[in-house]
Amino acid sequence: MAAAFPLDWQRRLRLLLAASVLLIGSGCAMVTVKQVANTDYLTTKRSDVLTTGKLSAASQETLSVVGLDASQCGKDVVVCRRTLLDTHGISTEQRMSALSELWVQTALALSPKPKHADKEPMSDAAVDAWLEAARYAYAYLFFSGRAPSDRAFEDRQTQVRDYYNYAAEQTASVVFRRARASALEGEDYNAPVAGERWTITSDYDRLSMPSIPTRLVSAATISFVGLRSTYRRDGFGAELVVVMDPPKLSTPLPDADAPVDGAAPKRRHEVPQYSEMSSINATALLRFKGDSLDEVLQTSQVLLDVYSPEATERVDLHGQQVPLAGNFTAAYGLWLAQSGFATQALRTLFGMAEGIKEPHIYLMQPWDPNRRIIFMLHGLGSSPEAWVNVANEIMGEEELRREFQVWQVYYPTNAPIALNRYEISRAFNSTLKHFDPGGQSRASKDQVFIGHSMGGVLGRLMLSSSGDVLWNDLMARYELKGERLQRVKTKLGPLLQFQPQPNVERAIFIAAPHKGTDIAGNRVGRLIGRLVRLPLTILGSFEDAFNTLQQADAQRSGSEKLRVPNSIDNLKSSDPFVMAAASLPIQPGLKYHSIIAHRKPEVPLLQSDDGLVPYWSAHLDGAVSEKVIISGHSVQETPQAVLEIRRILREDVDEVGARP
Repeated sequence: MAAAFPLDWQRRLRLLLAASVLLIGSGCAMVTVKQVANTDYLTTKRSDVLTTGKLSAASQETLSVVGLDASQCGKDVVVCRRTLLDTHGISTEQRMSALSELWVQTALALSPKPKHADKEPMSDAAVDAWLEAARYAYAYLFFSGRAPSDRAFEDRQTQVRDYYNYAAEQTASVVFRRARASALEGEDYNAPVAGERWTITSDYDRLSMPSIPTRLVSAATISFVGLRSTYRRDGFGAELVVVMDPPKLSTPLPDADAPVDGAAPKRRHEVPQYSEMSSINATALLRFKGDSLDEVLQTSQVLLDVYSPEATERVDLHGQQVPLAGNFTAAYGLWLAQSGFATQALRTLFGMAEGIKEPHIYLMQPWDPNRRIIFMLHGLGSSPEAWVNVANEIMGEEELRREFQVWQVYYPTNAPIALNRYEISRAFNSTLKHFDPGGQSRASKDQVFIGHSMGGVLGRLMLSSSGDVLWNDLMARYELKGERLQRVKTKLGPLLQFQPQPNVERAIFIAAPHKGTDIAGNRVGRLIGRLVRLPLTILGSFEDAFNTLQQADAQRSGSEKLRVPNSIDNLKSSDPFVMAAASLPIQPGLKYHSIIAHRKPEVPLLQSDDGLVPYWSAHLDGAVSEKVIISGHSVQETPQAVLEIRRILREDVDEVGARP
């Protein structure tokens, strides 16, 4: 028989059981402490439907307040959204931000997967969901009671901004396809695009688009091999690249007898051509018509505004100055990746088919009359790809991007240096005259030239005065009289007698063989020189003058072989042209700098070279600065050279004065 509890203990037990029942019935919960790692806390706090596919902690908390949870909303999102709209007890900010994220969740489920996006058109239901996501994000940002600046340090605003930007990107891609199809039929590219519930009116007029675009690419979906950095600006809007067909490198001559600069005759078959890049950076905004929360939530009228991030830094939305998002690398990288320059440059050097015959000026961004020009000249066997990181790093620095625009020349590097100097000058001047006929804009003044290798030699010649030095040197080497002398003088006069390019106030010469190089005349140099081909078509109207000189040379030497000297010949330290050109005076007052590569640090500087160019040839007396970098010949691509170029340009901005 079990022992009985004393009466007092039985009473206490009954009281304890009664208290337990009361506590359980009252729903009292026990609170315990659980340790959370900092990384887990940040992940939970900042993850959302775009990063993990699950609703953010902020949206889950809002749903909990109105008696919902993420699983319920997953089963019946329509009821979930209606409950959020109709239930009191939550702020407008909580309501708008949660609704935006729920619509993003819906839109993601309705949209084609990224790998199928180009093949599967987006359904109207998906477009509708993206527009709703953007609408509620827009309402949160501008009509929820606080200005965006009041929430500058809040993670939730960053999340909602991302919902808006991603929704704008998805919507822009659909509108672009439909607008392009209409434009190909002859309709206005900005004509409204109507759906079942929405009417979207586009405005692309802020972009300089010379032709109907072929593609719209999300800058966030591409990365590049060969570019050290990607430069962008956080802000409002979808970061995009508008892609057009690349231009042809030549165009029919409109007037064969009209001179470009009032002095030199044009070549009769073609003129140097210019173009802006066929890829343009763009930022797209969706604006919902209305000046109040109710109007924005009821409207079906949407404006798709597309901006150039280089030209526009901030936009005014409902009385708020909002920073505009921008990617400054994507268009440049995409243009270079699709250019085919590397192969084409070699085909040009060796005189093969599909090379180029004349210089072509590329504008690295749409023309801006208020930004000064940086003009870049590449070297032998090269192309604008030589400047891949230099141009990107310059335009990536905000101060320099505000001040400058980059122009690059792409020219046939097999042609004689004198011919290239003449043609590049004409191409540059005709391009500048096209955009600024009166020459009064800020862009036409205080320009900066940067040349690498043979491009440095060409740049220095463009900034020098020839006088009669080159002409007299030519006459001393050839016995020309009568008609032959007059014919050569008429044709070659513009190539050998010239003045400095006006309105250039600074130059940077990088690994430039101003006095030639012995390597061009050694065994390897001679071999390459024999491989270089100079099609007669590249000489244009100068062909007969060059042939006259070669006939005179052949008669003097007793040789029957005629050969026009190419660029490799001109780079020999013993070449008469480069020897005479090295003595030409640089434009008075021009500030110039040298960046020189030193391949083997153990070799004394005065005896050093970069593998191709010796120090004694790259050095220029009178330079404002001379930076020697341990590197091979492609020194312009090194971080040290880029930093030096940026330093020089910032110094230039300080001296000239920043853009108003």
